[in-house]
Amino acid sequence: MTLTLDVARVAAGVNILLLLVLLGIWGRSYLEVRSKHTLGSAVFAAFLLAENALALFYYLNPPQMSTPAVRAMMYLQILEFVGIAFLVYVTWD
Repeated sequence: MTLTLDVARVAAGVNILLLLVLLGIWGRSYLEVRSKHTLGSAVFAAFLLAENALALFYYLNPPQMSTPAVRAMMYLQILEFVGIAFLVYVTWD
């Protein structure tokens, strides 16, 4: 279970970094363009950032959870990483 938690911690940490990048790009873009779509993207990134920060807090101070639950959370963090990484790729381009 320790390896599973470590993978989840790393994924959540990387998600936080990627979301900060997206928030910076979309925030700067909103200030220049004032588009509702860009504002919506920045707000979405802020909420997802908060979710990942809370998840990382729990991964660093884990409550008693069953192994299947920890494994499921790890898979969700990995899937979230893939989605966020793709958003960074298409946004950066």
